[in-house]
Amino acid sequence: MRVDVGELNPSKILRAVPYNQSFFFFEDTGQYTGRSARNLNEFFEIINQIDVESVTFHFRRGDFDKWIRKSINDYKLARSLKRIKKSASGEELRNKISCAVRRRLNELNEMLLLLETPPTLTC
Repeated sequence: MRVDVGELNPSKILRAVPYNQSFFFFEDTGQYTGRSARNLNEFFEIINQIDVESVTFHFRRGDFDKWIRKSINDYKLARSLKRIKKSASGEELRNKISCAVRRRLNELNEMLLLLETPPTLTC
């Protein structure tokens, strides 16, 4: 069984990457939207605000799962996004991506809380 290093360290997945590793949102080749995300929280916010054409453009190219896997180092979320059917489009596609990212953010934040909570001592 393969264990993802990020599974053991949610703070690593939730960190901000350097600017040059940000996700830069385009509507099409050469049409930069002026928006970029340096972490999953920013990515979640922008994915829900950006024009749906940008969502479709990046999804069809595999840009989202590639960035999440290579820059964010979250193999679990990358696999979840890769499983979304290529036939999904428009608001349905945005919703599926948004839900997957939100679920993962909740999971990572819960893990972080568990790791930061000191164990209860009993006698």
